[in-house]
Amino acid sequence: MGAREAQLVELVDGNGVATGSCTVAEAHAAPGRLHRAFSVVLLDGAGRVLVQQRAAVKTRFAGRWANACCGHPAPGETVRDAASQRLMEEIGLQGVTLHEAGVYPYRAEDPRTGRVEHEYDHVVIGRVQADPRFRLDPAEVADVRWLPLDRLRADLEDNADRYSPWLNGVLAVAAGVAARKP
Repeated sequence: MGAREAQLVELVDGNGVATGSCTVAEAHAAPGRLHRAFSVVLLDGAGRVLVQQRAAVKTRFAGRWANACCGHPAPGETVRDAASQRLMEEIGLQGVTLHEAGVYPYRAEDPRTGRVEHEYDHVVIGRVQADPRFRLDPAEVADVRWLPLDRLRADLEDNADRYSPWLNGVLAVAAGVAARKP
C-alpha cells in the first residue's frame, strides 16, 4: 500500500459532521465509507477550466480527466489548507487564493479496480493567471489542459467515460461562482 493510501481521512455523516477516521485505502474499499474530500476547480482570466488527466498508477479512475486536483483533508485539517497543499504537490502551483463554492456528495465505483469513491466533496475554486508554469507529479498527473467551460461540458456529455464520475457534479457546484468574476 502506498503512502497516500495509508494516510487518514475524516469519516462524516450525510450532513458532513465528523464521525471518525480511517485510512484512504479503507475508505475506498467496497462498499466505500463516506468521508470528507475536496475538488479544486481552477479558472484562468479567459474563463477556461483546467483539467488534469489522472496518472495511470492511480488506484481510482486512472487515466481519466478530472478537475485541477482532488484530495482529502486529514482529520481536523481545513479544506482550504489541504487543497492548497495538494495544488502544490500535484501540479506545482503555490499562492492560489481558494474559495469554497459548496459541497457535492457522490458515490462511484471504479469498474477497473472495484475501488469506491464515496465522498462528501467540498468544491473549491481558484483563479490563476493565463498559462501558469506547472510542475506535474507523474505519480498523480499524466497531463493538464485548459478548456472553455462550454466545450468541456459538451465533451463530458458526449464522452463521459473519458472523465471522472465526479467532474460533472463538481462543475455544477462551481458554475455559479465561475460565472462571477471577483
